[in-house]
Amino acid sequence: MIESRTVETVVGVFIALGLAALLMLAMEVSNLSTMGGGGDGYEVRVKFENLGGLKVRSPVKMSGVQVGRVAEIVYDSQVYKAVATLRINAEYDRIPKDTAAKVFTAGLLGEQYVSLDAGGEEEYLKDGDEITLVSNAVVLEQVISQFLYNKAADGTAEK
Repeated sequence: MIESRTVETVVGVFIALGLAALLMLAMEVSNLSTMGGGGDGYEVRVKFENLGGLKVRSPVKMSGVQVGRVAEIVYDSQVYKAVATLRINAEYDRIPKDTAAKVFTAGLLGEQYVSLDAGGEEEYLKDGDEITLVSNAVVLEQVISQFLYNKAADGTAEK
């Protein structure tokens, strides 16, 4: 009887650990593991013609290193662009003002993130600044339709 109780306890602990691991995995995949209440740092804005599937809490990276997260995405009806507010961590306070922002896709799941390419200016971004050098997201549907359109045009030209 004591042996079956021990086995039941071990199985229960094993199941609890498995559930905890699944919860941690789910939080990591959905970017909830590093949610903070804003924390230290500063915010900069970027206006995109098309930001694809970029979402709030998507990573902001420089040279592959995460330097912040997307804090907010809104539509500016004055300029007809999507405005992404990026919260940059306080330790990355030496990002040049002429930095370029691009939307890239990472991995097989298609998670999108903002990549910052540092410029060479001596002044640095500060809270409330705007990044003006922008490359929009590449939308797969647009690339495929352009490819098919070009193929169709080549086929018509040969006849």
